[in-house]
Amino acid sequence: MTDPQHSKDRPWVMRTYAGHSTAAASNALYRKNLAKGQTGLSVAFDLPTQTGYDPDSPLSRGEVGKVGVPVPHLGEMRRLFEDIPLTAMNTSMTINATAMWLLAMYQVVAEEQNPELDPTEVAAQLAGTTQNDIIKEYLSRGTYVFGPEHSLRLTADTIAYTVNQIPRWNPINICSYHLQEAGATPAQELAYALCTAIAVLDQVKASGQVSEEDFERVVGRISFFVNAGVRFVEETCKMRAFVQLWEEITRVRYGVTDPKMRRFRYGVQVNSLGLTEAQPENNVQRIVLEMLGVTLSKNARARAVQLPAWNEALGLPRPWDQQWSLRLQQVLAFESDLLEYEDIFEGSHVIEAKVAELVAGAKEEMDRVQSMGGAIAAVESGYMKSALVSAHAARRGRIEAGEEIIVGVNKFETTEPSPLTADLDGAIMAADPQAERSALDSLSAWKAERDEDEVKSALERLAADAKTEVNLMDATLAAVRAGATTGEWAGTLREVFGEFRAPTGVSGAVGAAEAGAELTAVRDRVKETGEQLGGRLRLLVGKPGLDGHSNGAEQVAVRARDAGFEVIYQGIRLTPEQIVAAAVAEDVHCVGLSILSGSHMELVPSVLTGLREAGLDDVPVIVGGIIPDSDGRALIEQGVAAVYTPKDFGLTEIMDGIVDVIRRANDLDETQD
Repeated sequence: MTDPQHSKDRPWVMRTYAGHSTAAASNALYRKNLAKGQTGLSVAFDLPTQTGYDPDSPLSRGEVGKVGVPVPHLGEMRRLFEDIPLTAMNTSMTINATAMWLLAMYQVVAEEQNPELDPTEVAAQLAGTTQNDIIKEYLSRGTYVFGPEHSLRLTADTIAYTVNQIPRWNPINICSYHLQEAGATPAQELAYALCTAIAVLDQVKASGQVSEEDFERVVGRISFFVNAGVRFVEETCKMRAFVQLWEEITRVRYGVTDPKMRRFRYGVQVNSLGLTEAQPENNVQRIVLEMLGVTLSKNARARAVQLPAWNEALGLPRPWDQQWSLRLQQVLAFESDLLEYEDIFEGSHVIEAKVAELVAGAKEEMDRVQSMGGAIAAVESGYMKSALVSAHAARRGRIEAGEEIIVGVNKFETTEPSPLTADLDGAIMAADPQAERSALDSLSAWKAERDEDEVKSALERLAADAKTEVNLMDATLAAVRAGATTGEWAGTLREVFGEFRAPTGVSGAVGAAEAGAELTAVRDRVKETGEQLGGRLRLLVGKPGLDGHSNGAEQVAVRARDAGFEVIYQGIRLTPEQIVAAAVAEDVHCVGLSILSGSHMELVPSVLTGLREAGLDDVPVIVGGIIPDSDGRALIEQGVAAVYTPKDFGLTEIMDGIVDVIRRANDLDETQD
């Protein structure tokens, strides 16, 4: 029973991150989730939409509708939000490189839903968030399109437009979430996210699109998207450190006088990196602990929370799994007394000391980045990426050494059979195999009905504006209304801005594996096998398709280098043909493919076919990723030499397995005498 002396705070916005297959299927899921008590939408877009490709692009093959919903044109945006009144909704869109384009489509759909209102009135009612943080894409997630300079311009244009035209919109959600997923320590997570915020605010200020009087409103609309790990005391302190540092930056650097405009506003997706394939039922308590880290402290409480599902390390969660995660939030918010009290950590010497430690560490790292010229310079030099790869390697090393315990993975591994995973294929949702065909048909029908001259004119205007300093939002809205597609909008800007390949961070990373007996033995096997084959063993690590989650590939590349392999790693977003060409050019002994987007059944066979056609059918292929058992068996039957999933956390063991694979492929003894 609520204490009458305590008024209960309003709970945070409750979301589930959702979107898959088709706009129609995602729309049905959204309406179901809203009916279950979800209070905001969080839209997941598929990789072609995120990276500016239409479903008919060669790079889109196998990726359509896999990790989110495909939205190649305005017609699909209409279907996505059918019967969902956008002027009454709070919508978060996880979109970065193409954020301006998706926001423009969202705005036009809202206008169409409210024909009786003037477009300016509609815009004034829209509430939500575009992630729009491109810097972290170069560091972790990989869905960038253009180089940092041009990407930051699109970000600043979107911010300036929304502050002036859509005042309730959060135009950027600066993401420390993906930094932690990429291995960032708490101090790095704080520092790199805040350096990103500084780079963005400085860019907006320099653009001259916002008056001095309105700049406080720009600062006030900046929001953050934060990760919360299982070390929930440390995570609580990290959030309090964020609040303290943001208060200081906005007050001292930007002279913001209104305390409301200095408020650190953030939403959370709790840590998916720590979710395990082994004993996945343990993920439920991990998610709860992670949620506590961002809700317990009233003075640093999240404004919106979305939780992953218990089975995300296995594959695509089902609606029931997402409902379970929503219910975790609802029990905490409505059954517990958490929201009835003031900040329960106020005056704690332990918390204050930890916050001070994190603040000091973050400031030291921020000073280092700023001395290099800021976040953009630290991206272009590869410094921040190498620092993250090194930090992640150190974490992997601690897990393998047993210094960092993961229950069910490197300790307490014995288990009773789990009824949750008795039917592994039934424990996750299969992506709709017809999603790609549906998207292609939709694209074809859309193009057949539009006015091509109008589209051409709109895209010519976009290209012309891109060559000047004018805000690109007006030209983007015109392209939406004319019927241009996602791929056409991004393709037009690619022609003006060019494309960009971010540093991988692997060459400058410090490997964390000490030369113990296990690694020394593998090094000896690598050296001996190379000598038997006439040279050093060469491993090609490839990421086919649009999946930008490169953490696993980077860690494999770093450990392989530590184990004595010559490593060829060209980064993300390669076609199967490019990977085959690299295998031929480098005369490799093994090809390792990393795919986490679910497109393995389309892309891996393409690589196998390409290798055969190139006369390299004797080069073994191994695959790593979130791959269901049935898919793994199918890949083995098609000729893959080995399949690794998140349960295979021992990188040195994987290196030993790669040596076995190479020896078998070359008819050498599988073990060393």
